[in-house]
Amino acid sequence: MLDIQSVTSTTTDKSKAQPPAPIAEDAVFGEIIEDGPNYRNVGWLGTVALMIKTQFSLGDLGILQVYDSLGLILGIICVCVIAIITTWSDYVNGTFKLRHPEVYAIDVSGELIFGRLGREVLDVGVCICTIPCTGSSARAPIGLNGVSAHGTCTAVVFAIFAIVAYCLASIRTLGKIKWTAWKGWGVFLLLALDGSSDGRVKSDYKLVGRPSFVQAITAVSSIVYAFAGTPDRCDGDLTSIGTVIYYFCGSYVASPALGPARTLIKNVSYGIALPGLIASTIIVCHFASNYLFVRILRGSVHLTANTFTHWATWLSCTLAVTVSSYLIASGILIFHDLVSLISAFLGTFMSFQPMGCMWLYDNWRRGREQPTLRWALLSIQKESGGSAWSCADNSSS
Repeated sequence: MLDIQSVTSTTTDKSKAQPPAPIAEDAVFGEIIEDGPNYRNVGWLGTVALMIKTQFSLGDLGILQVYDSLGLILGIICVCVIAIITTWSDYVNGTFKLRHPEVYAIDVSGELIFGRLGREVLDVGVCICTIPCTGSSARAPIGLNGVSAHGTCTAVVFAIFAIVAYCLASIRTLGKIKWTAWKGWGVFLLLALDGSSDGRVKSDYKLVGRPSFVQAITAVSSIVYAFAGTPDRCDGDLTSIGTVIYYFCGSYVASPALGPARTLIKNVSYGIALPGLIASTIIVCHFASNYLFVRILRGSVHLTANTFTHWATWLSCTLAVTVSSYLIASGILIFHDLVSLISAFLGTFMSFQPMGCMWLYDNWRRGREQPTLRWALLSIQKESGGSAWSCADNSSS
């Protein structure tokens, strides 16, 4: 006779020996099991919130200095032009991801297009770009200084803020920190309605500025930084709010933009905005850390399993990004110069130029085999820039 107890025991042992069934399959993360972190549970609402929060962040608070340098008319034109470029770049980026599901970050796109060298170059670029961006977001202690009227040493405030950012950014999945993206948006309207820091000061806004070359390039770099990185869903709001604030404040605008308000309103504004400013730092720090984490563990079982290697790698990546960002935020005390430095160094290279290569990678062969109007116009442009349409002297004199 069969021993029912032994059969049951054997069946139980086999079921225990079997690995847990995956709940999802992803081209980047592989099999996602129930006991491990789920990197695909953000949802479309959480995605929208995260994108808007990273877009409408400290980079946009530096737009007011752009208007002061270029003037309202030239400033609005530059903002709209770069917004159009950003929208097209983000569209190409999205279609490229749909056609190539294995792409997780821009370095993988570089490998598909240019080979191993392209991946390594863009990999270094991502690291150099995202860590200073985290440092720029870590300027949120400016708000704590504003609320507390500089009640303690700024270095202490930065250190406390870095510790808090490290702890919250170490949460492994975006699905568990997406709530931070819903905080601190009403402050901009409050600031715009309040006006300048002294009601007796008359705004001296300029319709057309006369900047030097350095001032103009710095202003354009600030716009690039404000738009770089995420799909823009609020370019109209950015233009409108920035215009209204600059109209009331003129050259008295501060950087970040919360500085011009009267003392009471400034404290209230910073108090409202602080959760959003902290959220920006957490989200950007999480992005940078997760990029390094996936690059190190991609293709191994430790990527989605709760192993010691998984936790040690993840916490080390988060710590490295936080410490580097803290050093940048503490060492470069001028917010506007930090924004311009990041954008001038890697803004267009990482946010605009690779998308043109992505479009050519997906459409070059199809365009040659099935010529379209776009390719006809491209050929005309190329021909018009050649010797047949050249302005060079053809008289042999």
